[in-house]
Amino acid sequence: MTAEPAGHVMWSPNPLRQRLADYTMEDVLGLPDDAPRVELRDGVMIVVPSPTYDHQDIAGLLWFWLRQHAPDGLRASMATGVALSLDTTFEPDVLLVDAEVAGKRHYSKAEKVILAVEVVSPGTKRRDRLEKPVEYAAAGIPHYWRIEQEPLHVFAYDLVGDSYTLVADSETELALSAPFDIKLPIREITP
Repeated sequence: MTAEPAGHVMWSPNPLRQRLADYTMEDVLGLPDDAPRVELRDGVMIVVPSPTYDHQDIAGLLWFWLRQHAPDGLRASMATGVALSLDTTFEPDVLLVDAEVAGKRHYSKAEKVILAVEVVSPGTKRRDRLEKPVEYAAAGIPHYWRIEQEPLHVFAYDLVGDSYTLVADSETELALSAPFDIKLPIREITP
């Protein structure tokens, strides 16, 4: 008796194309439906780890809070991407974008992003704390928030020159004057 392969084989990036670093945003948009979530960094596909329930609850509660409180002209979004260039895309946990961004799009251009938010998980610590802020700043995204989970703590940064400066952080209430007047009780985004 011989064993035959059964079932469907999951998609993974082509090793040769990974070495050549020649993937583009079009390749990501053309992935099959069963492909994992990926980001693109200088032409290399990076598989994004699946989030935990707490991670998703925090992102969802923040999205809902922003949707309720952001002024007209701004739109909160979850699990959508930012095109930093044709070969670099990120998928922040929550975005606040110009309301003109078309609802049928998966990516928005960096100049339409007002705020990018990353909820830090064990598998994303280095990227969320070190790599992504540098890339978001280089793309000119004016505000970046990093949310640490244990304990829940929000760090808010504003773009000053070509890098981010910490403007507020809190475990109780985040108070900011930009991108709009914000008084976010941290308990409202706590799972």
